[in-house]
Amino acid sequence: MRIVFVGAGSLAVMTASMLVKQGHDVIIVERDKQRIEELSGHLDCGFVNGDGSTPAILQETNPKETHFLFCLTGNDQANIITSLVGRSLGFARVITKIESTEFEHICIELGLKDTIIPARTISRYLSDMVQGKDPLELSAMIKDEARVFSFVARAEEAGAVRDLKLPDDTRAVCLYRDGHFLMADEDTVLKDGDEVVLLLHSKDLQTVSERWNVSA
Repeated sequence: MRIVFVGAGSLAVMTASMLVKQGHDVIIVERDKQRIEELSGHLDCGFVNGDGSTPAILQETNPKETHFLFCLTGNDQANIITSLVGRSLGFARVITKIESTEFEHICIELGLKDTIIPARTISRYLSDMVQGKDPLELSAMIKDEARVFSFVARAEEAGAVRDLKLPDDTRAVCLYRDGHFLMADEDTVLKDGDEVVLLLHSKDLQTVSERWNVSA
């Protein structure tokens, strides 16, 4: 596979190094020329010097032939802009790293479904470890044709979950409101801004993705 990283921080470099060893074609876009010189001596991948949030620079990485674009700079706003530019240029899959949870709702509303928050992921992993839980348990449960999808409820969608008229094989399982986790069912009343999590059959993923303007 062909993978492009924007940003040459520790997370990007460690991931890129692993992928190179696995035989993947990796390119790192970095605006700091000195950083590229430091990495080029021991990391066998391609490098592009420039601002990865600009279309001209990203075009140099051949978007149409790239499987993943990882936006991993240290600036949340830059990662979001880069992700949007990357999506418009035709990258098959765009992964957006943010540090501040303040931007999470915005990413969802913009259709950036592959958003990662490293600090939260690690804290959950450590918390589960202390409690003797398997962090991979959920991913093992969501298999075969099952899928998980989330969206931010709009003002016109305020009201009971049943009024959303979801596909037959789709259920609202929980929601996040003002930073709090709440279980959900058909009688749950949604408010503007609620992040709603759906469990659904893969055949309905395109339908709900189009409804909430998220690329599947």
